[in-house]
Amino acid sequence: MKRPDDWTILKLIQWTTTYFKQQGIESARIDAELLLAFALDVQRIDLYLRYDQPLNPNELARFRGLVKRRAAREPVAYITGAKEFWDLTLAVGPAVLIPRPETECLVEAVLDFMKGYTGSGEPLILDLGTGSGAIALALAQSCPTARVAAVERSAEALATADRNRRRCGLADRVHLVSGDWLAPIKAYPALCDVIVSNPPYIPSGDIDGLQPEIVRYEPRAALDGGPAGLDCLDRIIATAPACLRPGGGLFLEIGHDQFPVVQRLAENRGAYREAVCRQDYGGHDRVACLVRC
Repeated sequence: MKRPDDWTILKLIQWTTTYFKQQGIESARIDAELLLAFALDVQRIDLYLRYDQPLNPNELARFRGLVKRRAAREPVAYITGAKEFWDLTLAVGPAVLIPRPETECLVEAVLDFMKGYTGSGEPLILDLGTGSGAIALALAQSCPTARVAAVERSAEALATADRNRRRCGLADRVHLVSGDWLAPIKAYPALCDVIVSNPPYIPSGDIDGLQPEIVRYEPRAALDGGPAGLDCLDRIIATAPACLRPGGGLFLEIGHDQFPVVQRLAENRGAYREAVCRQDYGGHDRVACLVRC
């Protein structure tokens, strides 16, 4: 066993990477670096500028605690309490899903649609099931002329979104609404230019087969889309037209094999003139883009 002063930054990264690989963690090196940087309160790049620096006993004890949590498959984002998304650093915790890179494709689809905005005044964008507020905040940052409202039924998630809008300096741009999907919006006469959502879309029976990080730690209610994964998608597709202006867009993150069914759901409603699919960075179907008649 090495003495405490033998555990330099580089040796800890190497040992932890090997240990995480043995635990079946795919992103072993990155996770080791992120946790060590967090333990030392430095940036990842600083680890390599100080690679031969030994840790003191308190630093080593703190890092060991973080490694133990990650070995139990707790997500790094929950351990550090933060996740990068669309150039924003967001607070995250067990009450909200961890924002994924694939969801940035949803933001990109909305931004491309907004380039053709021809309405007068400020466009209104509505984010349903906002969770951490990632989508709403990314859109508010990228569309400085737009009004953004974000709906969330979980009080804990709404508190996280509030924390993030203040953290990102967007508290005056993103309005938070407590409620279930479009229910709190229907009472208002103003129509949205865009409705966007990353709803639960995983079939109930598939959830327990996902990675331990997801099954053990992320909120099941934000994952479970019902028997076929379509319950929330169907509900939003059915109710969105009443809140969308003619020509407005509905943008939904979906599972890789769900677009044909989503397209049929939209066609059956007779309220959409167009339904196309956008792929993610891995080439999988990811975003359903529907335009209201």
